[in-house]
Amino acid sequence: MKKLQFPTALTVLLIIAAFVAGLTWLIPAGAFERLAYEKDKNQFVHKAKDGDKVYHATQEGMDQLGIKIPLEKFTEGDIWKPVGIPGTYHRLEPRPQGLVAFIQSPLQGITKAIDVILFVLIIGGFIGVVNYSGAFDAGVAWLAKPLKGREALLIVFITSLIAVCGTTFGLAEETIAFYPILVPVFLAAGYDAMVALASIYICSSIGTMCSTVNPFSAIIASDSAGINWTTGIYGRLFMLTAGTGICLWYIIRYAQKVKKDPSKSIIFDQKEAIEKQFGTKGEAAANTFNNRIRLILLAFITCFVVMIYGVSKLDWWFMEMTTVFFVGSVLIGVIAWMGEKTFVAEFVKGANDLLSVALIIGLARGVTVLMEDGLISDSLLQYSSNIVEGTPKGIFINLMLFLYAGLSFFIPSSSGMAVLSMPIMAPLGDVVSVSREFIVNAYQYGMGLMAFITPTGLILASLAMVNVTYDKWLRFVMPLLLILTLFTMAVLTAQVYIQG
Repeated sequence: MKKLQFPTALTVLLIIAAFVAGLTWLIPAGAFERLAYEKDKNQFVHKAKDGDKVYHATQEGMDQLGIKIPLEKFTEGDIWKPVGIPGTYHRLEPRPQGLVAFIQSPLQGITKAIDVILFVLIIGGFIGVVNYSGAFDAGVAWLAKPLKGREALLIVFITSLIAVCGTTFGLAEETIAFYPILVPVFLAAGYDAMVALASIYICSSIGTMCSTVNPFSAIIASDSAGINWTTGIYGRLFMLTAGTGICLWYIIRYAQKVKKDPSKSIIFDQKEAIEKQFGTKGEAAANTFNNRIRLILLAFITCFVVMIYGVSKLDWWFMEMTTVFFVGSVLIGVIAWMGEKTFVAEFVKGANDLLSVALIIGLARGVTVLMEDGLISDSLLQYSSNIVEGTPKGIFINLMLFLYAGLSFFIPSSSGMAVLSMPIMAPLGDVVSVSREFIVNAYQYGMGLMAFITPTGLILASLAMVNVTYDKWLRFVMPLLLILTLFTMAVLTAQVYIQG
């Protein structure tokens, strides 16, 4: 008999979509009322079950609704999404998602994720053009020489840099662009593709998990909880440092084992295929490191520097980032003296190489569409708040951690989770004498831990970039996830008791 194989990422997501569609038949539909701020009119729109109500934006009005958030958080633009109103959960007419909705969910997801998908496809074209120029092969071969004997420094540098980017401005989806660049570097250093995947994805996850000044999680969650975003920042800095250290220890330990004996690699059976896909031409490529190659690599690196600066300083998002790489592709094509037909052919070929990644992103968003259309996201939040209410503070904070981890499977958006849940969950901490900063921390840590494995997040798209299956990733990451979970529970428990 033919050996059974783990299904592809696309099939995994379709199975999850079918599961979520089934949940919409079992979980009652419901919703919290929401409060949205209209800046141009300086007014609140209360989206109530009996119709919208409009109020002049005042602190007293919010206090009456039980929303303990300073008014300036809305007026200054810190909170730009509708927030949930505590105590307003109500049942709605069921809207179960049937066969037609299930079939259409991937298409709906692709439509809603078109900005991310376009970014991925343009990145693919960009990488295709650079590959054709020979700059990758020459650059990696040249870099392999100074790294010889000091390969572990590569892991330390890459992971630390990505963790810092994650904690400051929420580097996450943007890491998709890094795999074609860094996988060849790690292979040239004698490691396997799993080391490259872990160094990029895990440390992006630990960075966003322990966000310090990330506006899409730490700041918006603190604002939505009614506290200053600097409250609890030192605790998150400790978690960032300790968590990154644990991840570095785990990755380097695995990397050294693989470097010493390649057969110990979890993806050893894919070694030849991955090296064929990402490998370089070695010494011959290093000899082609001329001024044109240097100019191409300078343009290549500049694109990433501009992207990071734009996202962190100029409030750029996918359209602006995509534009940078599209312009970069054309510029590199000109520097490499590629003809028009060759440029178009290589650009399209590179985009085609990432088509499966783009489809995975669309299917993952389709799962969220089923949740939203089935009206069960708020119901899950309501049931979660009932579970933790009134429990002892040590149990309370750990239950909060696991509830946020579970909820993030269904609501993978960090900002969406924050504005919906914080006005509901934060007041529950007041009852059991747990400061709201720890509710924010539990939200961040729970979502961050789940990001290591949740198929509705970025992991399947990242795995597709290096052709690693989900089962092999789970085999690699689960021991680390267990260590981090136990460590996080211990830190949260100690913090809530130390605060008194």
